[in-house]
Amino acid sequence: MSWLRALKDTARSGLTVERTRLEPLIAVRAGVGLALVIGFGLAFLGPGAAASSAFGAFMAAIATFQRSWRPRPVLALASGLTLAVSTFVGYLVGSSDTLAFLALLAAWTFASGMLWAAGPTAGVIASGNVAIMLVTVTLPTSVAQAAGHAAMIAAGGVVQALLIVLFPVRRWGAQRDALADALAAEADYARRLRQDPVAPFDPAPLMTARAAALVTRRQARSRPAELHGARGLAERIRPVLASLADPAVGAPAEGPARGRVRELLAAAGSVLDAAAHAIRHGEPARLPAPALSVLKAPDTPDLLDGAALRAAHRLAALLEDVLETAEPGSGRTADPAESMLRPTLPGLVPLVAKAVRADLRPGSPVLRHALRVTAVTSAGYLIGHALPFGHPYWAPMAAVMVMRPDFSQTYERAVARFGGTLVGVAVATGVVRLAQPGMYLSGLLAVVSACLMYVLMRTGYAVAQLFVSAYVVFLLGMGGVRWDQTVPDRVALTLVGGLLAMIGYALYPAWETPRLRTRLADWVAAAGRYAAAVFDQYADPAGARRADVREALLAARDARIAWHEAVARAAGEPVRHRGISRSAAEEAAEALAALGRRAMLLEAHLPDRDRPPAPGAAALAEALRTATGEGAREVRERRIPRWEAVRAVLDAPDGPDAPAPGALRGTAELLLESLEEVSAALGGKPAPRL
Repeated sequence: MSWLRALKDTARSGLTVERTRLEPLIAVRAGVGLALVIGFGLAFLGPGAAASSAFGAFMAAIATFQRSWRPRPVLALASGLTLAVSTFVGYLVGSSDTLAFLALLAAWTFASGMLWAAGPTAGVIASGNVAIMLVTVTLPTSVAQAAGHAAMIAAGGVVQALLIVLFPVRRWGAQRDALADALAAEADYARRLRQDPVAPFDPAPLMTARAAALVTRRQARSRPAELHGARGLAERIRPVLASLADPAVGAPAEGPARGRVRELLAAAGSVLDAAAHAIRHGEPARLPAPALSVLKAPDTPDLLDGAALRAAHRLAALLEDVLETAEPGSGRTADPAESMLRPTLPGLVPLVAKAVRADLRPGSPVLRHALRVTAVTSAGYLIGHALPFGHPYWAPMAAVMVMRPDFSQTYERAVARFGGTLVGVAVATGVVRLAQPGMYLSGLLAVVSACLMYVLMRTGYAVAQLFVSAYVVFLLGMGGVRWDQTVPDRVALTLVGGLLAMIGYALYPAWETPRLRTRLADWVAAAGRYAAAVFDQYADPAGARRADVREALLAARDARIAWHEAVARAAGEPVRHRGISRSAAEEAAEALAALGRRAMLLEAHLPDRDRPPAPGAAALAEALRTATGEGAREVRERRIPRWEAVRAVLDAPDGPDAPAPGALRGTAELLLESLEEVSAALGGKPAPRL
């Protein structure tokens, strides 16, 4: 993609307004919290303290809107308290020495950039702290006042946290939606399998539901019963649906048995949809009468037999368990000892430190982002002071808020921020000139602007910036700053900050395109480990750990999602492919998805503990593990991988280590076919058929 086209695409995307589900009650609660702290500050402490507390409450509310499964009060407190510390330390250092504050700003910005290693929520909160610190350190005039301003900022975060506790809006709503989305995705999968027995399935909803299911010990004791257990059942239903529909292991592609399978899949879709609705809204499940028959063991031995009949019985039992689990007030409770426990905030510190240390290496995108945002913010601070404008902090503030570790988001946000700022200050200026608001009316207008931003912030960054710009104009007007002292400065310096961010990424990029081969290699290795773990179960049914399969499956899903995210980011970069074309990437991804699906079908029929070891399973497991590990290395080194280890086992003469004819050998041959398709995609040649 050329630079011109990339700039056009990012500009268009940044200014796009999306239709999304709004959360007005949560926005109103955040606005009320902001109004309380501004009103109290104006009434008892003056406009300066009111502005400080407003910044704390404003940023704390924004933190609660970030995508995180942690309790929202914790996010509000973390944002408010860290911003208070940033403000106080910034004033102590910068009150007497500009160069010392510049050094502190660089260190603080670098640390905030590295916190992206801990996830986007931590990165957004840290970036917001740097941005607001640039403003709030200019408000106090003494150490005592700086401490007071820091206390007011922290109080703003505390007020938002208290409002969330006292007036909860749809408690556990995000977790309910995640689990309901996973069940709804499986319902859609069941219906698609009726028409396409080998239809693909995107595991992202299941991974999201898993992330949402992580809780602290305190949360595990209060989690609603219907949120405990259904996710695990959904995970087990997916391979059963696939094995029932696939003609290779289930019913024939045509005939009465296939008709019965379609009926079971349709009923499964209805049951899963009903369970999803019940969990999302906390209501009893309402099933259509025809779907109730699927809850009984399918008494159809004349239509289904063998693996298909076993899958039908298993599906019926799992669906019944899903409905029982999804029933509100079912009596099921979450045992903290059995829950997937999320670390507390103190316990999170060593994990974050470990993640940051892991990214302190050459070539790390997070490290490049931290260095880039540090240089741009420092340059913006110096340029802002050199230009003949007031409020020089707006240039570095705009830069740090728009910069992200990837190209598309940085450029989209830079364009959106300038466009939103231009419109927002124009509208706010018109209101100020017409209404001539005083202190209290300016405070009210600031609260209204913030409220509208909270409501519409998910529709697009440009819309959010429109109301943020109006909010800042009214907030500064509350302290007596005239509009003509703020509007030209803010527009010009926002443009400077956005341009610096874009130039910084262009000069020191972290392109995803050259790393696509590494992402693909990671997926090859993870998919091979998953397939090998499944074969290990057949090699030693009595001694193999079933948890190994689960862990390998989760790792393969993580690698698959990382690959697709990388491809999506690379698609918008102005970089030609380096070593892997778009068509090769698509073909290799399809082959690896087929490999994972074939291994999953074998997992759906794992042997019982009392079954004897399957001949050749151990050799196949070791061959898959070795071949995919070596193949991943060859992909990284830009060579065409070969799968001789797997082929050697399949071509071995009859013996104790040779796989006997049957499902195991057939699956192994299909897995080798998928691996050969990966090689063919990377080599630009058609895959050989076995």
